[in-house]
Amino acid sequence: MNSPKKTARIAGILYLIIIICAGFSQGYVRESLIVPGDATTTAHNIIASEWLFRVGFVSDLIAFLCDLIISVLFYILLKPVNKTLALIAAFSRLLAHPAIASINLLNHFIALQFLSGADYLSVFQADQLNAFALLFLDMHKYGYLIGGAFFGLHLFFLGYLLFKSELFPSILGILIALAALGYVIESFGKFLFPASEDLFTWIVAVPAVIGELSLTLWLLIKGVKNPS
Repeated sequence: MNSPKKTARIAGILYLIIIICAGFSQGYVRESLIVPGDATTTAHNIIASEWLFRVGFVSDLIAFLCDLIISVLFYILLKPVNKTLALIAAFSRLLAHPAIASINLLNHFIALQFLSGADYLSVFQADQLNAFALLFLDMHKYGYLIGGAFFGLHLFFLGYLLFKSELFPSILGILIALAALGYVIESFGKFLFPASEDLFTWIVAVPAVIGELSLTLWLLIKGVKNPS
């Protein structure tokens, strides 16, 4: 059991890094700098805290690199349960973050480029540049939602595999499946019912925090169960 335990604990360490990095970039950097609907204030905040904005970008990129490795580690741990579903879960996670969300980071960085004061941007007025910056930040938010749909699919299959596996307690699979439902509801709900955006944020936040944090702690502390 040494190898599965080590694999699980490495996955736990990486998952903890993801939680910290994603929480910092989304929960602190963008939440503190971006003012929805106010391009001027948002631009002022980003210019005044440019280094923080750049660190937020790098923090996200680190999280997505860790996601790539975790996709492989979960596949190794769970392919004895069902190799096909483990492969689907791995590819879904790869599409969600290392692929879609990483490319979506360009929207985050382009917003900063509009506010960089580069000479080639002098053809635009200041308020136009501010509006462009906020537009791309909005596109970054919607890109995250698209990636979230794929991540929800990943968590659904991951939850099922955890539930059926002898290496993990069944409750972890249930919690992760509930988190999957939250991600899918948020992704589709915010596109279909934008007026209820805050509600969908809470719908995904509560089960995601409980489920993913529980899984992370189990991986770090216990690793895996001894199979019967």
